[in-house]
Amino acid sequence: MAITVTDKAAKHINRYIERRGKGVGLRFGVRTTGCSGMAYKLEYVDDEGTGDDTVFESNGVKVFVDPKSLPFIDGTELDFAREGLNEGFRFNNPNVKDNCGCGESFRI
Repeated sequence: MAITVTDKAAKHINRYIERRGKGVGLRFGVRTTGCSGMAYKLEYVDDEGTGDDTVFESNGVKVFVDPKSLPFIDGTELDFAREGLNEGFRFNNPNVKDNCGCGESFRI
């Protein structure tokens, strides 16, 4: 499987990297937190990573994933959506069994 990025998400990521003036991609992972146990974490990457990361490229965006996070997010599609005044990333993760009510965390 792989991590994929939709066209909308890729445009948003590339625009942000361009505005920052630096960056080679996005680091995508998980952390332990929240009602259901895990939450997604995203950060921009300014170099080619730690060497342990698995790198996926989708729609011209490099996505860096650490080895501990990969089993939880493998197969995820990263999307970006705007609804009214709200905007943000959406995670279409086939591994998720349950989400918390606030939408901040998930369980595998």
